[in-house]
Formats: sequence, structure tokens, C-alpha cells
Amino acid sequence: MAQYKSGAIFVTLMVESKNMSFSKYILTFILFIVIAMCGFAQETVAPPAQIAWMTWEEAIDRQKIDRDNYNKDKKANPAPKKIFLDIYTGWCGWCKKMDKTTFKNPEVIRYMNKYFYAIKLDAEMTETISHNGHDFINPRPELVRGRRGTHQLAASLLDNRLSYPSYVIMDENTNRLVIYKGYKQTDAFVGILSFFGTNQYLSYKQTLSQQSKGTQQQVAAPKTDK
Repeated sequence: MAQYKSGAIFVTLMVESKNMSFSKYILTFILFIVIAMCGFAQETVAPPAQIAWMTWEEAIDRQKIDRDNYNKDKKANPAPKKIFLDIYTGWCGWCKKMDKTTFKNPEVIRYMNKYFYAIKLDAEMTETISHNGHDFINPRPELVRGRRGTHQLAASLLDNRLSYPSYVIMDENTNRLVIYKGYKQTDAFVGILSFFGTNQYLSYKQTLSQQSKGTQQQVAAPKTDK
């Protein structure tokens, strides 16, 4: 009986020993897989989303190409987007804050990339920009006390009412729709992008037009004696 017990104990110890070795093997294998997956994830993880900023020339050309293709075959080609311009300067503190906060917001990024060709336009740039047969230049490109003169394109887009940051939204045919000025919180900015990006502004414009016509008709209606 004692031999049986000792034999049983020996067998039990052998099984436990084998189980421990097997467990260690499984643990090592799992650890290897986890490390490999982590390395793979680091290699395949998508870069953080950001606004697809373009130059003036890139956005204008892209819009024209998309517009021409859309007009040729509206079923096969997507409609051209609107243009959004962030007009800034290198010394503008609120411009830098927009870059660090509002322009980093996922909802802002999503609306911007979906509905607009987004342009970063330095109001004091020195490059000459040609558009609609006209060359826009910076008449005072020399740096004086950290600032340069205002580029003619920026001045034209803002009607010479210079304030930074300023934002200009243009329609699918490069016609200016609106100018906004100053730092914008995320919620307000998403509202602006949505309002113009989804064409809500057209319904609003139509409503105002109808109200205006109704008012004019009331004023023009002849009075009658009761």
C-alpha cells in the first residue's frame, strides 16, 4: 500500500512537472505573439488625422479639375468642394492657438476634409500669385521689425479689412461667400463648416429672400378704405 502511494505520488509529481513545463512553454509562446502583434500594430497604425492643407494654387487647380469633370459627367464624378482659407501671419498669437486647438479637433478635421479644399494663406508671403489674369504681389516684402507688408491677394480677399486670423469661404465656382474673423471655439467653428459645407446657407438665403419679397409686397400694396 505504501509502495502504491509512493508510486502515485511520483506519478503525480511527474505530471505536475510536465504540466509546469508545458505551462511555461505556452506562456512564452503567448508572450512572443503579444510582442509580435504590438510591433505589427506600431508599424500599421494610421498617422493621426489632420486637415489636408493646400496651397492657393493647389486648391484652385484641384477645384477646377473636379468642377470640369463633374460638369462632363455628374453621375460618374463627385461634385467639387468649396474652398476654405485660413489667412494668418507668423506673428499672430491667435492664429497659432487655432493651429494648436480648433484645427486639431477631430470633428473640425472631418468636416474640413469632407467639404472643403483647405488653404493656409500667409498674409505676408513674398511669392507672386497669378489668378484670373492678374499677378498679386507683396509690395513690401522686406522684413521690418518682424513683419512684412500685406500681400495683395490677402488684402483683396479681406476687402482690405485686415485682421488675423481671418477665414474666407468660397463656393464651388470660387466666388466668395463669407468672411469670419478671430479665434473660434470648436463648437462654433464646426457649426460654420457644417452650415456652408452642407449648403444649409442656401436654404437660409432663400428664406431671407422670400421674407424680403413678402415685406416689399406689403409695402407696395395700395391701402383701401373700409
